[in-house]
Amino acid sequence: MKNYNTAIKTLNEILKREQPKTFSSSWILKNAQPVYHYVRLNFRTENDDIDWDLITQSLPRSFQKRWVRYKRKNIKLYERQSEVDVILNKHKDKLYVLFTPVDEYDKKIQHRIIISLVRIGQKGNICAQQELVKWVTFITDDWIDRYPQMYRWKGYTDEVEGKIKGCIRLYRYTGSFLGYLFKTLEYSARGKPPLVSLNDAIFDGNKTREEYAVVQEDWQIYK
Repeated sequence: MKNYNTAIKTLNEILKREQPKTFSSSWILKNAQPVYHYVRLNFRTENDDIDWDLITQSLPRSFQKRWVRYKRKNIKLYERQSEVDVILNKHKDKLYVLFTPVDEYDKKIQHRIIISLVRIGQKGNICAQQELVKWVTFITDDWIDRYPQMYRWKGYTDEVEGKIKGCIRLYRYTGSFLGYLFKTLEYSARGKPPLVSLNDAIFDGNKTREEYAVVQEDWQIYK
């Protein structure tokens, strides 16, 4: 196997020929051994796992959706901050991309950092899950303020955190994790009643809900 492009081309051709309903690293080992060994030797994550995300992200979207990662039947939760630190330290000069990417290059780095944390979070590392929730909450707060379809999440901080953790657990292929999370929150918001605040302005901003309630109460007493 000469290089990355050759590996992707070879794997893509084999997938087109075989048309598996799903495929995994073990499937690649069985059906495309040269590709498997090339990837195993040349593409490793910050924590020295085989970086299959770097490979599958270059496949057509139809094959990305068929990718199945190895699932542990009984995931044991553990705390290992060192796994998180090795990722953050590698990108320490670019951590701003987690909430304010400037261009497409920054977005690629953002995706890389998030996916790296997601994968070790899926292995059971509580520290990675907490780190992701911390960073991603900045993003979801911005979505809630900016997008009308997200506004119903305002005031449901704990539930948003639960959705983030759920997406970390369920995220499967190599599309955008943030895109997956956005759609999850968007669909879930449709049946959620909005929370209202007594400080909300009503009547063209002339009164707040609290002021209107006080006026109504006084009127009832007077009546």
